[in-house]
Amino acid sequence: MAIEAATPWGKATLVDEVKVAQRSGDKRFASILQLLENEQGEVFVRFAYTTGGVARRGPVTLRARDLDRLRASLGDHPKLAEALGWGGAIEKR
Repeated sequence: MAIEAATPWGKATLVDEVKVAQRSGDKRFASILQLLENEQGEVFVRFAYTTGGVARRGPVTLRARDLDRLRASLGDHPKLAEALGWGGAIEKR
């Protein structure tokens, strides 16, 4: 079953997702990078963070080492890497 996500431009389907676990002192959370696509084939990239497994809106802050881990994780997620320009050219639609 496809996971749907609401965006300001309407519904989209979750195509891929990468999570980067983070912590600050005793706080544990994760930043999420999602690749979404709508019915017309338009691609969206969403950054979010989670606390307790629930995605939250708001600013997402990544330390340099977290960004390095995110970039390294994208080796297994070529479509997300491509959408960010970290793995090839973005297909124009």
